[in-house]
Amino acid sequence: MAFRPLTARAPAVLLREAKPLKALLGHAQRLGHLQRLLESQLQPAARAHCHVASWREGCLQLVVTDGHWATRLRYQQKRLLRQLQMFDEFARLTQIRFKVQPPLVQRRPAGHAPDLSTDAAATIQETADGISDPGLRAALERLAAHAKDKS
Repeated sequence: MAFRPLTARAPAVLLREAKPLKALLGHAQRLGHLQRLLESQLQPAARAHCHVASWREGCLQLVVTDGHWATRLRYQQKRLLRQLQMFDEFARLTQIRFKVQPPLVQRRPAGHAPDLSTDAAATIQETADGISDPGLRAALERLAAHAKDKS
């Protein structure tokens, strides 16, 4: 008896036809729509830090990236509540809750760590050996120490 795999179907077809996936897709699209409505009422700087988590029984739960933004949004909570209630989707909105949840992936600090080849590091070290200024020499030696061994 040979194993026959099921025929492949496009992901879009699966999302439209399979009931659990269809419900999940519908929920995700609804949250995406609510997120766009929320972002239309937020200050531009706050948009990247605030996301819709859930909307049920008159309560809008928002996930905020840190305490600083949660505090700022709590100060604006009454204004935001009034503005959102003007949309049909939020007509029964009675309260907004904020939950602080830092992003799962930590962002790297701005800047670029130097990627030096061993040849470049050797050249920088040779240059440092010929420098008489101790501060500049130490800086070049630190730079040469960043070499990545490519072997």
